[in-house]
Amino acid sequence: MQAVLEASSLTKNFRETGQELSILKGVDLTVVPGEVVALLGVSGSGKSTLLQILGTLDRPDSGTLRIGGQDTLSLGDEGLSRLRSQHLGFVFQFHHLLPDFSAQENVAFPWFIAGKSRREANERARELLAEVGLAERMGHRPNELSGGERQRVALARALCNAPSVVLADEPTGNLDPASAECMYDLLAELADKRGQAFVIATHDMELASRAHRRLRMWDGVLTPC
Repeated sequence: MQAVLEASSLTKNFRETGQELSILKGVDLTVVPGEVVALLGVSGSGKSTLLQILGTLDRPDSGTLRIGGQDTLSLGDEGLSRLRSQHLGFVFQFHHLLPDFSAQENVAFPWFIAGKSRREANERARELLAEVGLAERMGHRPNELSGGERQRVALARALCNAPSVVLADEPTGNLDPASAECMYDLLAELADKRGQAFVIATHDMELASRAHRRLRMWDGVLTPC
């Protein structure tokens, strides 16, 4: 099975108060379609930095990263933007929904940006919101939705462009247990049914236990756990 994401020997250093800090010291990660990978580690271990690099929102100092078979480090800003719109979805701890837009408009927004017609974008949003159990809530704005519902809208938005891999940073961090349980089930179902891969940075051990693989960030590298 061809990998959707292949990272090899990724390094990343930051300079702080005159000292250079090595955050990533040679990270290797391969993810295949339909796989859910949980990234564990203490705060400050580099999980979020790694997700930023895997999402092409930041560049490593060295190493290689291929997404959908493309060498991301050889691409300029325009090429990276196109690659993100074609292959990547993002879900964060805070949903970042547009407050004046309805759930349907928030989900349709990536397709508007991609140049799709309003009819196509709205139909796609309706399908995805129904899939995450929000068919009856698509006309509601974020402040009219519960925290769990807002996070499901964010998940539907991440899926709008049918990405090869979804990168999620603490997606259940602000959810109550019942809403978190719903998110666990959704992620597992989507990976199985759609063949989409998920790479999830989390402190939620219950969510991690549902993943196909659990990796721990320790001293700048990923190790099985």
